[in-house]
Amino acid sequence: MKKLVAVILLAFFYNLNEAKAQVEYKVITVVESIVPGGLGRSRLIESTSDVDIADFTTERVDGKKSDQGSVKRKDAKIDNLNESKLLNFYSLAGINFQNIASNDALITSKMNQLGEEGWELMFVTSAAESDAGKDDGTGIYITRMIFKK
Repeated sequence: MKKLVAVILLAFFYNLNEAKAQVEYKVITVVESIVPGGLGRSRLIESTSDVDIADFTTERVDGKKSDQGSVKRKDAKIDNLNESKLLNFYSLAGINFQNIASNDALITSKMNQLGEEGWELMFVTSAAESDAGKDDGTGIYITRMIFKK
C-alpha cells in the first residue's frame, strides 16, 4: 500500500512540474517588397536577442506616469538578428511568380528548420501596405509567424 501511495504522489508531483514547464515563443517576420522593377528589399527576419519588455514599459494611472521603464526607446533597437534575403514580388516586367515560388521555398526551409529544432507554428498574421495610387509605387507585404516550444 505504501508503494502505491508513493507512486501516486510521484506521478502527481511529476504532472505538477509538467504544468509549470516554461513555454518559449519565437517570432519570424517576412517582409516582401512590392516595389516595381525589383528595387525593393525583401527579407525573412529572426531576432537573436533577448530583451525584457519591462525595461520598455511605462505604467500610466489616471493619465500620469507612475513607473517608467529603465531603457529609452532609442535603446530598443537590437543588433543581433538573422536576415535571410528573399526575392521581390515585382521585376521589370511586373509581378514575378517565379520569385513568389522561390520565396515560398525559402520560407518553407526556415519553417522546416524550426520544426526540427522543436518549434511548433502557432499563429500567422499578415498585413499589406500597398500602392496608394498613381504617384505611390511602393509597398510591402508583412507576415509574422509565431512559434512555440
